[in-house]
Amino acid sequence: MNFYIKDKSTEDTLYLPVNPNEVTIRQDKQYETINIINLGEVDFPKGEKITEISYSSFFPQEYDSSYCIYENIPEPQSAMNKLIEWTKSDKPVQLIIDAAQINMLVLLTAHTSTFKGGEPGDIYYDLTCRTWRNVKATPLMDGNSAKRPDLKPVPPTYLVKPGDSLWKIAKAQFNDGSYWRKIYEISENKKTIGQDYNLIKPGMKLVMPRD
Repeated sequence: MNFYIKDKSTEDTLYLPVNPNEVTIRQDKQYETINIINLGEVDFPKGEKITEISYSSFFPQEYDSSYCIYENIPEPQSAMNKLIEWTKSDKPVQLIIDAAQINMLVLLTAHTSTFKGGEPGDIYYDLTCRTWRNVKATPLMDGNSAKRPDLKPVPPTYLVKPGDSLWKIAKAQFNDGSYWRKIYEISENKKTIGQDYNLIKPGMKLVMPRD
């Protein structure tokens, strides 16, 4: 069985010289519990939680054929420094355990180093990985979408109907009655309406503001 961790961005690969005695893979399901009258608690599934993989092993100072799976083993402290670097990073690495058919991107989320008396140079460690999910935010299309995400597109012009006022038009088109002044201040509209902005008449064609 081969264990190794690979940084895909740099192609830097750390092969584990000593296979762990066991690997723990934890998979949980998210759920919401609701208390229903006359029935009691009911669980409703809400999707899977992130898979967590953990194992323990050590980096030996010297090669020993009884437990090392290859001869050219890494220097223990250098190997630990690489694990520490990956744990601190916010980028995923590739975890491969061929016998368990595991080949996935993970974040190294926790590790513990242990030094034992009588075994100078050997470094024991516990390592925890969590599967990585690539979540991307979708940007807003433009500034107008950020200001008025719930509105239909504003037409370039508006034909005044019976009963309309500038405030009603602004409220209908921009969801904000205070926009009436922006409508009125457009030079073409001032010329159409005249000095009294309250005197708008059906059939008038008004230019709508662009912002």
